[in-house]
Amino acid sequence: MTTFRSGFTLWQLVQTARGLTEDARVRERVDAVLHIMGGLGGTYGKGRPLVNALEDVAQEAILQGDFAFAQRFQRFAAYAGGELFLDILENYYDDEARQRSEKHMRRMAALGADRAVAALDVLCRDKPGASAADARDLFRGIAQSVDYLGLGNGEGGIRLSTKEARRLQEYGHMEMVLRNLPRPASAEAARMMSDVLADVDAGMLAQLLELRARQVGLAALRTAVEDPDSSESALHGCLKNQEWIFGGAYVAELARRQYTPDAILDIPLLRGDGSLHVVELKRANIKDLVIRRSGHLMLGAPAHRAVSQAQNYLRAMDEGRPSILAEHGVDTRRASATVVIGHPRYVTGDVTSQEIAETLRTYNTHQARIEVITYETLLDSASRMLALSSARQDADPDPDEESAA
Repeated sequence: MTTFRSGFTLWQLVQTARGLTEDARVRERVDAVLHIMGGLGGTYGKGRPLVNALEDVAQEAILQGDFAFAQRFQRFAAYAGGELFLDILENYYDDEARQRSEKHMRRMAALGADRAVAALDVLCRDKPGASAADARDLFRGIAQSVDYLGLGNGEGGIRLSTKEARRLQEYGHMEMVLRNLPRPASAEAARMMSDVLADVDAGMLAQLLELRARQVGLAALRTAVEDPDSSESALHGCLKNQEWIFGGAYVAELARRQYTPDAILDIPLLRGDGSLHVVELKRANIKDLVIRRSGHLMLGAPAHRAVSQAQNYLRAMDEGRPSILAEHGVDTRRASATVVIGHPRYVTGDVTSQEIAETLRTYNTHQARIEVITYETLLDSASRMLALSSARQDADPDPDEESAA
């Protein structure tokens, strides 16, 4: 069950965001959000209509090429739809709230350092001849032991308020980020890294961070695919806002997933020409993805059902093209689709990965608007794209270095 959220803070953030765009169509969508939210007091429009209106703003911003503004309203919609805590939203777009959060984190860091000194004092008292290796062993033991600490359920343990539980979730996210950062091996290495970062090109750093984010996202998808129990929703979660995985022909993932009354799309992608491309996701664990009948290989029933579902989506959007284009600014006439389904590792019946690829290639040559691929193909293609991006990053010459005569 969805837990819808709204309130004064979201209303303020939307009001502030309105002044950040000069595009008339985007402002019109923002005004629609503010109309739903009403004035001060009340419920501020909490519910599905508010989420849809926020997603409409994000989609219009995508169509106008303002991706930062679109991401802002995608996060607003995630909060209104119960997917994001307000504390995290404030850290993105409320300077005062972020400063309070940073102040709290600095205090926690100072407290941690103070506790570390106390632990070292105890070590030196109990073992006067303790070495640096002994100190490392002490803190390594503390770090390993925290994984076994619990908060209790309130019966003799610690009962946390909702706000404190949120704060712990933030720390958990922060810990996962920090674990993925490169760590200098020494104080000298730390100073060298600081010197490098002081002069680093901001554009280059942004590219490196984006590359790192893509590597992490692809690894998460691979882990989900390799888990035989992964559901369609789990796979969808790994692919959300990861339109790059499907190739360079797509500008962005659209915010709105519903354009006709009977169809909620898994991943709607926007092509460079403004037309729609639909990605329909199915499970990776499909045993009869490809079957052998009378010596010939063909797609099994699950793939045919998925293709039929995609065909119905495309037909409905063809028929509703005028109203969809007028209301949402997306051209759905002759939209195309990709069905991602199955993985060779799960297919039974002594069928090889190469045979599955050839069977799908044969099938796709007879399809005009729908392509069927496996998660293996999707992962391999995305991995090659990342490898090329990494190679280009490594091959870029130093802009300060003069070219050879």
